[in-house]
Amino acid sequence: MTAADHLMPQNPDGWRLFRGEGPPRQVTMPPAPPWRRFGGQDTAGSEAAAPRAPRPYLIGPTQRDIVNAALHLRRPLLVTGHPGTGKSSLAHAVAHELSLGPVLRWPVNSRSTLAEALYQYDAVGRLRETNLRQHADDDAPGIGYFIRLGPLGTALVADGRPRVLLVDELDKGDVDLPNDLLTVFEEGEFEIPELSRLPPGEDDVEVHSSRGGDTVTVHRGVVRCQEFPVVVITSNGEREFPPAFLRRCLRLDLPDPDEERLRAIVAAHLGADALPRVDDLVRAFLARRAPGELATDQLLNAAFLRLGGVDLDAEGLLEAVLHRLGGAL
Repeated sequence: MTAADHLMPQNPDGWRLFRGEGPPRQVTMPPAPPWRRFGGQDTAGSEAAAPRAPRPYLIGPTQRDIVNAALHLRRPLLVTGHPGTGKSSLAHAVAHELSLGPVLRWPVNSRSTLAEALYQYDAVGRLRETNLRQHADDDAPGIGYFIRLGPLGTALVADGRPRVLLVDELDKGDVDLPNDLLTVFEEGEFEIPELSRLPPGEDDVEVHSSRGGDTVTVHRGVVRCQEFPVVVITSNGEREFPPAFLRRCLRLDLPDPDEERLRAIVAAHLGADALPRVDDLVRAFLARRAPGELATDQLLNAAFLRLGGVDLDAEGLLEAVLHRLGGAL
């Protein structure tokens, strides 16, 4: 059985799971696309399995050298390019290949602030807990119980090997946010005032990290990095950043993949044996694509459906999944 054959659905009705006829029936869900599996199932969809390793990240030699320069210089990497060119995936590829653990992700929007990326203090929760335990025998948890580091704070407090921090779509944030980041990036530290004001004898406080139940120790309220994190900042180019910010970053622009790169991406995700069956999809995708209007993952979606038995020609299949990114829905 080839990798492409393994994607075929196991239902007698073929690929059409939903009929729109009303009566309920039992169906076997087909395997999800490799890029939409979250570690709960193996390729047969039957048993729990370990999270899948990221597929090979295909990048040109010039772009690869820029990534390595950022690693050596301990400078943030500002990654630009059209949607679907692999900006966010680069952070996961670096973390996986260098064994730096799970990526710490900070998705930026118009309301994002530097403070939330550094830490959060639940003052209301602490007050409530103190009031509830006033007449109880046990003491209320210490202040560290109510402090959780954000993704940037967790990246800076990492001990030993650096962590990978993905600052996703920074251009969607407030215009002052890049400048706010400069001080933290340059000094590699920040202060938690709620801890620095504690009396003598409470120098070391355990606080929560941004992931799970892990805790880290903060000394005298200052989080100071031992190894500057691997910072990958993505931008869709919706606006320019201040010169001072750009000067402190290494810039990597990811081009739209050409035909050879597209075929390599399809092979990496779906297997080389899938290429002959989706050749017409690749050609139709290239004919339709204009800069910034179609994303590579849309081609992968169409190819996955084709391999799963969807009985549409290239134009019909692409019409179903390749909506223009710049147009109305």
